[in-house]
Amino acid sequence: MFKTINAVQIHVSLDEIEPEIWRRLVLPSGWNLGQLHLAVQAAFNWWNYHLHEFQIGGLRYGDVELLTEDADHDDPRVFDCHEVRLRDFAQGAVFNYVYDFGDNWRHTVMIEEFVALDVAPKHGTCIDGARARPPEDVGGVPGYERFLEIMSDKTDPEHADTRRWCGGYFDREWFDLAVVDKDVRNALRPNVKRRLHQPKPKRNEPTTA
Repeated sequence: MFKTINAVQIHVSLDEIEPEIWRRLVLPSGWNLGQLHLAVQAAFNWWNYHLHEFQIGGLRYGDVELLTEDADHDDPRVFDCHEVRLRDFAQGAVFNYVYDFGDNWRHTVMIEEFVALDVAPKHGTCIDGARARPPEDVGGVPGYERFLEIMSDKTDPEHADTRRWCGGYFDREWFDLAVVDKDVRNALRPNVKRRLHQPKPKRNEPTTA
C-alpha cells in the first residue's frame, strides 16, 4: 500500500573540525528552512543569538530584512527562508548553513532520505550524532583550537579564566542522545532556553578537562 512521504532524514555536520561534529535528524518534510534553522540550533545547542543564513546554489536564504540591512551591492540576493520547504529538495541534496558571521560556523546539510512514517511527525527528533560543538563565541575554528590547547594545559596562564568562562569543564567528546533529542523535540517552542554549558558529568564519570 502506498504511503505518503511525511518526513526527511538529514545529516548536519560542522565544517573544518576533526574529528567530525555531527547530528542526524528526522524532521517533518513540510517544515521550511526557518524551522530547519531552529532544529539545527537545538541539535547543536547553539544559542540563536547571532545572524544565520542558508547558502543554496549560490543564493542566500534567511531573514530578508536582517540580511540585506548591511549587504553590499554585489552580494547575492536574499530569499525568504520560510518559502522553501524540506520536501522541495531532492534526495542527496547538499547545502550550507552558516551561523554567527563573526565566528563563521559553517555546517554542511545533506538530505539523506525521505521517509513515510506510520504517523506523520509533529516535531523533529535526533537519532544519532557525535561530539560537542565548540563553545559559543569562542572565536571560530582558530579560537576553538586555541581554547582546546588552553584547556588541556593547566600551566597555561589563561587556563583558570578559560575554564571558568566555559562553565568549569569541557568535554569535546560529549554527546548525550537523550538530551539532544529532547532539545530537538522542543526546537519550535517559543522562548526556549539553551543550556549555557554542557550538562555536569555524573559522579565518577571522567572528563577531558
